This record gives sequence, structure tokens and C-alpha cells, in this order.
Amino acid sequence: MRYVSLDLEMSGPDPLRHQVLELAAVVEDTRRAADTPLAALPAFRRALRHPEICGTAGALALNAGLLHELADKTKADAPDICRPEEVLPQLREFLLANGFRPDKKDRVSVTIAGKNVATFDLLFLRQLPGWGTLIKAEPATLDPAAFYLNWHKDSRLPTMLICQARAGDAEPHVAHQALADALEVVRLLRPFYEHPVYKINNE
Repeated sequence: MRYVSLDLEMSGPDPLRHQVLELAAVVEDTRRAADTPLAALPAFRRALRHPEICGTAGALALNAGLLHELADKTKADAPDICRPEEVLPQLREFLLANGFRPDKKDRVSVTIAGKNVATFDLLFLRQLPGWGTLIKAEPATLDPAAFYLNWHKDSRLPTMLICQARAGDAEPHVAHQALADALEVVRLLRPFYEHPVYKINNE
């Protein structure tokens, strides 16, 4: 199975008011995962330059380094910085170059993985020009929380930090950088490729 681990950094929590500041995507093929180091996976990352940015203090502080990058005039022509209307056409070309094929409506349909991607990131993706016409998400998404859930003790789905702790990480950490966090989702999902629940129950 091929899926796309996707992560966004935003200027705030409201998709109708706040903006996507960074988008990263990593292509994972579960049939070849064991042979491919995370750093060697096909990866796409763009910082999005807006004419103006509206945000909350907390989100802007969290993305201070990213805002500094976007404000740096020496990076005006950097290949990994683009305008919001450019990011999905560029992502589509990346996906096509890495084995995805368009459907009859010329859309690239992908299975998306990410922490809270269905309830948060997708709301922002829908605001970007080209979503639904150039790229669309399959109805079901992959969230590592479902794989690290303790059905007897948890009162809610585990956070990324809890997932990392249950994966055996000595020092759980969330980078809040889109590419690093997209790769982290892949790392958390990989142990379940060879040991899915249906296989364990049938042994």
C-alpha cells in the first residue's frame, strides 16, 4: 500500500481565518518500507509566503523560525518557498513523479496519514486553491493514535507524545516542523505493517 504522510503548520486553529504556513508530504510504500530508511523516502516540503499573515500569538510563537525564513528576502527565490496558489500544483507534480496516477477527472487521489489529519489538517487543505480538483483525499485516513490506543485505560485518543512513549521512546518529542512530523508519523506506523491486528487475532 502506498500512502502519503502529510503535516501542516498553521498560523492559528481556524481554517477560515488563519493560514497554512508550511506543508510537507512523505510518500511511503508499505511493501518496501523495511528496506527504505526514513531519510531516503520521497519528501516534499514548502513554506507558504502570504501577503499578510493572520494568527494567534501561540501559533506564531511556535512557528517563529518559519516566519523568519519567510521574511528573509535573500530566500525570495528559494525552491522550497512558494505562494499558496502554487503549493498544490507543485505537490501534485511530486506525487505524479512518485508513482501516483490521476483519475478520470485528472485528480490525484491519495490515502493520507497524519496526527489529527482528518479533523484538523484537511480543513485547512480544503482552503488551498486546487484541493479537490488537483488532489483529493481518500475517505479514510491513517492516524497513529488508533494504533497506540489503550482500549481499557484511555479516555481519549493518545497524543503524539503518548504514542511515542508507547512506542518505546525515552524522550518523546514533537518538532512542530512539517517534514519532521510527517516522517515521525511514518516511523510510528511502521511497526504495524508486519503485525496488523487481524494477523495477531488469527495466529
